Amino acid sequence: MHITLIGAGAWGTALALAACQHPAKHDVRLHARDASQAQAMRDARQNTRYLPGINLPDRLQISGGDWTPWLSDADDQSLFIIATPMSGLRSILQDMQGLRSPVAWLCKGFESVTGLMPHEVQREVAPDLLAGALSGPSFALEVARHQPTALVAASTHACVRDALVAAFHGPALRVYANDDMVGVEVGGAVKNVLAIATGLCDGLDLGSNARAALVTRGLAEMTRLGMALGAKSDTFMGLSGLGDLVLTATGDLSRNRKVGLLLAQGLNLSQAVASLGHVAEGVYSARTVLLRARHLGVDMPITQAVVALLDGDLSAQQAVLALMGRHPRGEAA
Repeated sequence: MHITLIGAGAWGTALALAACQHPAKHDVRLHARDASQAQAMRDARQNTRYLPGINLPDRLQISGGDWTPWLSDADDQSLFIIATPMSGLRSILQDMQGLRSPVAWLCKGFESVTGLMPHEVQREVAPDLLAGALSGPSFALEVARHQPTALVAASTHACVRDALVAAFHGPALRVYANDDMVGVEVGGAVKNVLAIATGLCDGLDLGSNARAALVTRGLAEMTRLGMALGAKSDTFMGLSGLGDLVLTATGDLSRNRKVGLLLAQGLNLSQAVASLGHVAEGVYSARTVLLRARHLGVDMPITQAVVALLDGDLSAQQAVLALMGRHPRGEAA
């Protein structure tokens, strides 16, 4: 298989490594937007900016500049992976109009201007693509180290799910197929917002009881929104729902959780984001998640508190008080 990953951040690089390690010995190309970054990666055989200390195999092809000429060489043995943040998805999909090879994206979130999920963006700009998402609980560094990981290949097209499984399912990486695009993408987006809340909880030293309650009630919020958008309830008990939420809300490598920890320490949002050096998608998707929820009449109090915190309308302590001061209700409400 010919696998092209567009975007040489931590996650794109980690998946390129996984594809190179696959027993099928795929032909793997990793494209960096910045030509100078691509050259530095070729020279050092490392992605020192995003995955320092991880060696890149000689068989991994690294390029920079214009990637679109590869589209003319694509065939039924080709697979394109869009490994950019959510903000870069639309423009790349526009360039892919007319492509008949399978395409999948890695980004998780809602488009900040339109409030659309990735598959909704694709349906708007390139509706004929055979497309899907690769999602689930995964830190790039652990995948790059070939530590055991399980992902979800989500698409309404069986050929896309099959291509993702064939590309990445191997000794250290399990890939499960799922046709519920809405559920997988809602889980991937909302868990980032909830991880900010959990980081805040931990940063304020509220205890394990509070964290458990926050994760559980957060899962309920996620499920309510997903069901209102047409998702299957079972998806939220799987890897892209509960699994990704637990990882992102509790793992020390979680950038979104780190934002919550830093806000709890008294940093403002700009300072917290600047200190990361990487994208924390929950910061950019929290408001659009809340807007979609309000439009559908879905109650998401944790998300609402996170947005108020990010906007500076509530302090960390006030956000906690707002959640704890809500009126009692049944657990299913």
